[in-house]
Amino acid sequence: MLFKKSTVDTGALGGWVSGLLGGTKSTSGQLVNHETALSIPVLQNCASLLAESVAQLPLELYRRKSDGGREAAVAHPLYDILRYQPNGWQTPFEFREFGQMSAGLRGNSYSYIERDARGRIKALYPLDVGKVTVLRGGDLQPYYRIGSGDPMPQRLIHHVRWVSLDSYVGLSPIALHANSVGYALALSEYSAKSFLNGTALSGVLERPAEAPAFKDQKTADAITSEWQERFGGSSNRGKIALLQEGMTFRPLTMSNVDAELISMLKLSDSDMARIYKIPLPMVGTLEGATYNNVENLQIQFVIYALMPWLRRHEQAMQRDFLSSSERNEYYIEFNIGGLLRGNQEARYKAYAVGRQWGWLSINDIRRLENMPPVVGGDVYLQPLNMVDAAGSSASIPPIEPDPKAAAAIAEALK
Repeated sequence: MLFKKSTVDTGALGGWVSGLLGGTKSTSGQLVNHETALSIPVLQNCASLLAESVAQLPLELYRRKSDGGREAAVAHPLYDILRYQPNGWQTPFEFREFGQMSAGLRGNSYSYIERDARGRIKALYPLDVGKVTVLRGGDLQPYYRIGSGDPMPQRLIHHVRWVSLDSYVGLSPIALHANSVGYALALSEYSAKSFLNGTALSGVLERPAEAPAFKDQKTADAITSEWQERFGGSSNRGKIALLQEGMTFRPLTMSNVDAELISMLKLSDSDMARIYKIPLPMVGTLEGATYNNVENLQIQFVIYALMPWLRRHEQAMQRDFLSSSERNEYYIEFNIGGLLRGNQEARYKAYAVGRQWGWLSINDIRRLENMPPVVGGDVYLQPLNMVDAAGSSASIPPIEPDPKAAAAIAEALK
């Protein structure tokens, strides 16, 4: 079978995707790759927030029931691997965290699928993205070469990809935004060197130009040391100084360059958060955050930032772990109910409405709260004033008028 290397790996997009391996130079002169990018606090926070969110969510293998319900497929060999032990050294949290971190930084996540003689999955082993090459076979199916080994079919590799231009290999968010990442790295380096080589004074003591110069440096040091001892520090705040010989104290404020640097750093933080569509309050920048909007921002994070990644993982697992016949009976799903429940008061009010209007039972509510069912909890209520719209009007009990009200109305009509 003839194989063709993925167009992304051949550098057909101008060479910048080569940053997947050794990195690429941004226009600011910084070397940008997945490791240097992690030194940017906001970007590291974004990538780890997504990875930890994916890893901590309950992952279930379900079996569809004939009555339309579902149950955990605990008897399936894959259940134990997904829930308890993907391989000999990683926990499920570590395995999924590694996979999402790899996909979030480098655009792709690969795992080797170990199968027994009957084709059942025995273990999942994480792979280094830099050592995997994706090939397109003559049958248009992807094949995977690890290092210099022979190409392996898709049934042996679990592949989660980000946005792709050739449908085989995902783009690297870091390489795609190399200039933005390099700009943030350059700002960080510039500010660090400014602290190393620059000076930062709170103020200066000035003497008149006609005053004689000090004979030695010790005299000047003695004056400044005494000033610092008497008036420096928070314990001396509010004291009044008496200056002699025409001396004045002039406090120094932040320069325009320093103020602009802070502004640029904030803008850089916003750019890093935009790459992953994460609201700034979710990564520790609380400007503009209020008590009323933080919860909505959290829901926004789940829907627009986290949910697409969860769907990528779910559908890739169903494609790679389940056979075509099994997909009719089994499916894999993350439970995100806990992330969307909102505050307790609003949640309980919503449960009350659902319970009173008959579309939630006691056990439905308890299941949403991760509580065990109770006997008799599957009963659905129906309000007494509700009738079937298709039923006969004769089924509606007649309304007996109030005699006093009828007499009052008759009197008013005279």
